Amino acid sequence: MPGPAESCDDECCDLVTVPARQGLEAVDILRRGAGDTIGPVLHDGGCDTLGFLVPPGTADGWDLPGSACTQTFGRGMSVYADPDPGPVVPEPPVAGTGWLLPPGEADPITDPAVLRAALGQAARTIEAADNCR
Repeated sequence: MPGPAESCDDECCDLVTVPARQGLEAVDILRRGAGDTIGPVLHDGGCDTLGFLVPPGTADGWDLPGSACTQTFGRGMSVYADPDPGPVVPEPPVAGTGWLLPPGEADPITDPAVLRAALGQAARTIEAADNCR
């Protein structure tokens, strides 16, 4: 995998998408976690889904119900920030999206195992909250 100053050639990252409610809960879980890291996160234009940038190849084995992981094949989605990006936040790599956590404010990438655990915990939290009504 390329280092922070290198550019990606063929594929830079995969994208895990989840419903926004579960994704926002997972972001909170990841941000509160001791030592856990979270990479850049996208939201769609209607804020219906969130997308987490994960290492290339994650889509090959991703099978978490209620989510999807797609290969990007390098479509402009670099998980590594420019060594000196300055104050400019890069454009989101997917049309019709925006940054919830832009590169530079987040770690370069989200670990898929950590993300899977956070999404599972988020789903259980949402289910518990919904059952209390």
